[in-house]
Amino acid sequence: MASHTGTGSCLCGTVKYQVDNSAESVLHCHCWMCRKQHGAAFATWAFYPIGRFRLLAGTEALQTYISSEKVGRTFCRECGSSLFFAPPEFPKRLTAVWVAAGTLDGEPGRKPDSHIFVSCKAAWYAITDDLPQSAE
Repeated sequence: MASHTGTGSCLCGTVKYQVDNSAESVLHCHCWMCRKQHGAAFATWAFYPIGRFRLLAGTEALQTYISSEKVGRTFCRECGSSLFFAPPEFPKRLTAVWVAAGTLDGEPGRKPDSHIFVSCKAAWYAITDDLPQSAE
């Protein structure tokens, strides 16, 4: 795994964050909630242990929507950018965070690992790569 430091932000730049080293995993999620949240055929998430993730600015602009008992989807209140997927207590008391890969200023440091929740993928989208696929 290549070592690098990366930054990311929301669309308006209010929320800024930093990640150290490459993501441990990168997934394309096709579940209906990720599709609705991102307004796209799927969402790409990059996984970082919390010790390699730092909020640099904009904590006050973060809003979390609790989409299920164990999941909070955090976005910027100013511009609406989807930013993080983590337990509802984000950004406190966490061990890891999934970062919306599109909000990174550069690369997550690795290629995507797989497609998940393909059982609910958009009917109008065809997966054309050779990545592993998981129904759930």
